[in-house]
Amino acid sequence: MITLTYEFKLEPTPEQIQAFDQWLEVCRRVWNYALRERKDWFNSRKCEINACSLHHEYIIPSDAPRPTYAQQCKSLTAAKKEYPDLKIPHSQVLQQTLKILETAFVSMWERRFGFPRFKKTGRMRSFVFPQMDSSSLVDNYIDLPKIGKVEMILHRPIPEGFDLKQARIVKRASGYHVMLSLQCDVDVPSTMPHGEPIGIDVGLNAFVATSEGELVQRPRFYVERLRELKLLQRRLKHKKKGSKNWYKLNRRIALLHEQISNIRRDWHFKIAHHLCDQAGMIFAENLNLKGLARGMLSKHILDAAWDQFLGILSWVCWKRDVYFAKVNCYGTSQTCPRCDADAPKDLGVRVHLCPQCQYQTDRDVAAAQVVKKRGILSISTEGQSGNQQNVCGGDIGLGNPMKQKSLIAILGSPRYIA
Repeated sequence: MITLTYEFKLEPTPEQIQAFDQWLEVCRRVWNYALRERKDWFNSRKCEINACSLHHEYIIPSDAPRPTYAQQCKSLTAAKKEYPDLKIPHSQVLQQTLKILETAFVSMWERRFGFPRFKKTGRMRSFVFPQMDSSSLVDNYIDLPKIGKVEMILHRPIPEGFDLKQARIVKRASGYHVMLSLQCDVDVPSTMPHGEPIGIDVGLNAFVATSEGELVQRPRFYVERLRELKLLQRRLKHKKKGSKNWYKLNRRIALLHEQISNIRRDWHFKIAHHLCDQAGMIFAENLNLKGLARGMLSKHILDAAWDQFLGILSWVCWKRDVYFAKVNCYGTSQTCPRCDADAPKDLGVRVHLCPQCQYQTDRDVAAAQVVKKRGILSISTEGQSGNQQNVCGGDIGLGNPMKQKSLIAILGSPRYIA
């Protein structure tokens, strides 16, 4: 089973825009009410009976069950009789809002995410139609329940053999978008190690350094536009909150942030395809990106968006039948790729010079060569490797040299499916 998400820009009418905004506001109120109900229940169970606060305390009957998705959906049905505004959106849209809240609580317990937050006016940005079918797509229109046909910019066709399962309406600074979830009942085997391997090292001086000696410089997506952002935000501070000029300036700031995000994402896809053109296997470091983002270089690390790039690279490798794996990142820049000797160096030293074998190269290139070597060794330990050569040598001849073309045959050319 393959699931793809295609995003298209919508061109709604003024009446449809008003309906979208009204639905988002109702979803926001449902989210806040359900979150308040859950939070009150948790707060009433936080302290012991003999240790309650002297000022105020949440008092909920001890036999009251914990609010769940099913219980809140049942309460939502009863609340529609008292609050007619809840009948305006589609019933499944409001149920999906409660389901997302339930997922947020499960992520908080199991994945140690933060406690779900209340959403102020304008912070609810999307809602979902969970049950859609392919008959809703007619030419460049999508037929949404209780809203009607909405025009969309179909910049790429829907691939044949895929069925529409759900649609998410997303509000951004540039307008409304629709994210279509498409599924195809076909089994695509996992990519096996094959072809020429390369290792990559991500950094700030050079965004990507490959084991073949290539250095890709990093564009400063956010830093280059920081001056313009500061100017607009300084002007926004002197506007009356809620006025027309405040909304206009706030939208200009949001559009600039969206432009930065789009440029960064597009560049990441191009670099990912550029790397896939060179090899059949790509190895990267398994970095603690959350920890790095809290350091003194957090602004530049978040601007580079290594996590997003590695996710995009993994996705592009899967689509283009390139083997991708992450290796241990410990000591990659402090190890000689040729003799495996320790070569300690500070962050300011940008040249690797081994004290034993006198191997000299760029620091990031040496780290990428260590990553490549560790990736090859990890394949060898799994019993999937063939003949190996030196890390600085050529093809190592791993796995079956014939690539599986099933996914490309389904979706089209590799460049298109990016």
